Amino acid sequence: MKDYRLTDWLPTTKKEVELHGWEELDVILFSADAYVDHPSFGAAVIGRVLQAEGLRVAIVPQPNWRDDLRDFRKLGRPRLFFGISAGCMDSMVNKYTANKRLRSDDAYTPDARPDMRPEYPTVVYTQILKRLYPDVPVVLGGIEASMRRLTHYDYWQDRLRPSILVDSGADMLVYGMGEKPVALLARRLQQQPIAAVTDLPQTAFLARGTVQAGPDDIVLHAHEDCLRDKRRQAENFRHIEEESNKYAASRLLQAVQGRTVVVNPPCPPPTTEELDRIYDLPYTRLPHPKYRGKRIPAYEMIRHSVTLHRGCFGGCAFCTISAHQGKFIASRSKASILREVQAITQMPDFKGYVSDLGGPSANMYAMHGRDQSLCRRCKRPSCIHPSVCPNLEADHGPLLDVYQAVDAVPGVKKSFVGSGVRYDLLLHEYADPRLVQNAHRYTRELITRHVSGRLKVAPEHTSDRVLAIMRKPSFALFEQFKRIFDRINREEGLRQQLIPYFISSHPGCHEEDMAQLAVITRRLDFHLEQVQDFTPTPMTVSTEAWYTGLHPYTLQPVYSARTQREKLAQRQFFFWYKPEERRNIVAELRRIGRPDLIDKLYGHRGTRG
Repeated sequence: MKDYRLTDWLPTTKKEVELHGWEELDVILFSADAYVDHPSFGAAVIGRVLQAEGLRVAIVPQPNWRDDLRDFRKLGRPRLFFGISAGCMDSMVNKYTANKRLRSDDAYTPDARPDMRPEYPTVVYTQILKRLYPDVPVVLGGIEASMRRLTHYDYWQDRLRPSILVDSGADMLVYGMGEKPVALLARRLQQQPIAAVTDLPQTAFLARGTVQAGPDDIVLHAHEDCLRDKRRQAENFRHIEEESNKYAASRLLQAVQGRTVVVNPPCPPPTTEELDRIYDLPYTRLPHPKYRGKRIPAYEMIRHSVTLHRGCFGGCAFCTISAHQGKFIASRSKASILREVQAITQMPDFKGYVSDLGGPSANMYAMHGRDQSLCRRCKRPSCIHPSVCPNLEADHGPLLDVYQAVDAVPGVKKSFVGSGVRYDLLLHEYADPRLVQNAHRYTRELITRHVSGRLKVAPEHTSDRVLAIMRKPSFALFEQFKRIFDRINREEGLRQQLIPYFISSHPGCHEEDMAQLAVITRRLDFHLEQVQDFTPTPMTVSTEAWYTGLHPYTLQPVYSARTQREKLAQRQFFFWYKPEERRNIVAELRRIGRPDLIDKLYGHRGTRG
């Protein structure tokens, strides 16, 4: 293990800036997460990318916004800009449960303290910096800002909000994975003021007055129109999602309060070489020394894991990954992955087990369209729903090659897959027999060599009607995969568990659907643990359906459980096996006119519930 010096981290204090020998900073980043110098933490990545541009970069993690604001003053003004991120998670998801109860811990904070970030840090931090340094540009990034770049529904305030650029007063927003646009922005700001930077890909800004639309631009319904008419908000979202997932996207324009939000098209997906450069930057892979003796739960979870690729072409309706990372897969080279694994083996606490070789979906590494010209014209939000695209080269061979190479690294006893696996990619009957054979090989190797006792998969529901709204495959595929999983475990003498994830109260789901889910999972002998109530988060199809009552693509009405009573009535069916839930479930089944399901859950004794 290398002996690190304090100057191996980005500076966080004036003293550390002086240790670097710097008299001035070019960029100062503010993050609502603790500073962990690891490629899984966005602020660290952006800091390292800017450092590689030759810039002097500092980071202020979790500044105190309640006192005299000394954390916002201590490093002075940067030469180019302040950068702000609310962290790896949306701050409101981080702070509140689906039932809007305050969480008791924060995984991205030392010792999991729950009080180290405000609600909406993106807005809070920007407003403070604009008061202190009104002439210094403020640039937003991270998932919270990215998902709020246009008019969006805010579940915690239960109202439609304008672009976060309006609420925060920031000068620019970098959406998605921001390494490329932020580096381009830094170069441009050395030549011109930020107000002149209006054409930078993957950025959004607020222009005065009305912006003249070009022939390829898409003019969205104005924010004020969306406030008056939910249908217009639903119509907007289809354009927003489609343009997030296109190779050659259009510029989006939306009027708000006498101004115009301009969202420039995204950058192309990074090449393998570009992605390798990002992951090969000189991260210490450790929390900043200021946290010595403290535990950061999110870091503990990923410290021995490796990200293989970015992007996800699943297009799940409730997920923000494709809106943030895009649907096109960008993969690292095997050589870059092995360099990171070798670095992990040198960590003093490494015991030989790589905790995850993964990505947004574990088994999409190196997958792409065969005919790229078709991909460049495609508007589909998902490459595998409602069916697998025949142009998709869904070859599991390269991923198998990576697994085997990692397992051959000296010091590695075993590597696991902790990210979710798309079993629909494994079970599809591809026209190319090579793809079928590699999928079968991958399935067996995954189950026999890369499961840490429990394999996570996400069927999400049992109702095919609800699954269609979720953009998930039929539950019959999950049952098929479970039979394969159980058979391979028997053949190999293994005793591993399949852990399915499910969601209640998703748009389109009724209590009867949840009752059927309880009956089916009972038949399959599952006592469910990994479950959640649907939480509407900004910029997903599901959230727009939940808020507007209309599906954004069909504009047809969609039912959603909205009240606390309706949501709890659905959630209780996950826990049919708990004695304390039985009486309520029996009463609910009678109320909805399905007493026949009581017998299926509890036998004849249940009818006396």
